[in-house]
Amino acid sequence: MRCPYCNSTDSRVTDSRPDTEDSIIRRRRVCNQCGAKFTTVERIQMRDLMVRKNSGKLEAFDREKLRRSIKLACRNRDVGDEQIEKVITSIHRRLETETADDTVSSTQVGQMVSDSLLNLDPIAFVRFVSVYRKFSKISDFKKIIEKIPEAEEGAQVCELPKDTLF
Repeated sequence: MRCPYCNSTDSRVTDSRPDTEDSIIRRRRVCNQCGAKFTTVERIQMRDLMVRKNSGKLEAFDREKLRRSIKLACRNRDVGDEQIEKVITSIHRRLETETADDTVSSTQVGQMVSDSLLNLDPIAFVRFVSVYRKFSKISDFKKIIEKIPEAEEGAQVCELPKDTLF
């Protein structure tokens, strides 16, 4: 593993620990060249997924891009990084196991993010959908908000029917 500080490839692992779901291993490393400490993350990757954008362009599935979008929607909400990571891992795993080929549509990814955010935080859901669907009028917000099922304090929100959003 290349040291991010001095670019040496000579490092050693000092500690390894799995995450809560045993799907990720974090390795604490020390560079033998400069002595810097850094962490690497190992995750199971079943196959390389490609995302077909609405324009027809293909690009590699990018967990970081997905993380940025979800974090932006959850900004200033009571949603932790661990919850966001679980959503990302769940979406990625479902895409890897539920799709027949290595190409998924951006619409499919957007629907999975929307469904996950609806259950996680309805405000984050509205924020995400408003950007993803390019809302341009107040009535767009009203329509989507009216379709969100009312939930009692602390209760899980149920999924919207698939045809209500896309």
